[in-house]
Amino acid sequence: MSVRLALLSLLIEEPRGVYQLRQLFEERTTWNINIGQVYQTMQRLERDGLVEHAGGEGRAELFRISDAGYEELQRWWDTPTTVDRSERDDLVMKVALAVTIPGINVQKLIQQQRNATLSELRDVTRLKRTDDDPTWQFVLDRRIFDLEAEARWLDHIEGAAVAAAARRAPLADASHAEVDNAEAGIPTPAGRNR
Repeated sequence: MSVRLALLSLLIEEPRGVYQLRQLFEERTTWNINIGQVYQTMQRLERDGLVEHAGGEGRAELFRISDAGYEELQRWWDTPTTVDRSERDDLVMKVALAVTIPGINVQKLIQQQRNATLSELRDVTRLKRTDDDPTWQFVLDRRIFDLEAEARWLDHIEGAAVAAAARRAPLADASHAEVDNAEAGIPTPAGRNR
């Protein structure tokens, strides 16, 4: 979620100060945000002409959304959100490496991950039943769907990952034998490169 645009959207109803914006952001999204981040974001929004000063309330400086800010928000509302696919996925990286490194029990790794995923899925599902705040329900629903997808992915790749690791094991054993032979001064058979 774009914190910048989320804070900007909170100014639609009325001008607000940094502390009000922080409080509303946390109430409406359920995510915590550092007051320093809110302050810096508001400075950038002002620099970019998306907000302007609206006076003060006591010592608090108030901001209001500008016409350019409304236009920017409208683009945000009208544009579908996409996930940055260039971001590394730690679980995919872990499984990919486990398949290629000798001695890693890939099946055990996948089973442990599946157990942890299903355990978290049960916990989140239980939590969803105890809280009726609509915003929190959206957050929990999203997490439930992510965990279900992860469990399905683990089921899907398990056979192929275990098979790939098994195919690599003899190659790794042969490679280790060549290294051991080279260290012992035994020549490598002709035509084979290490």
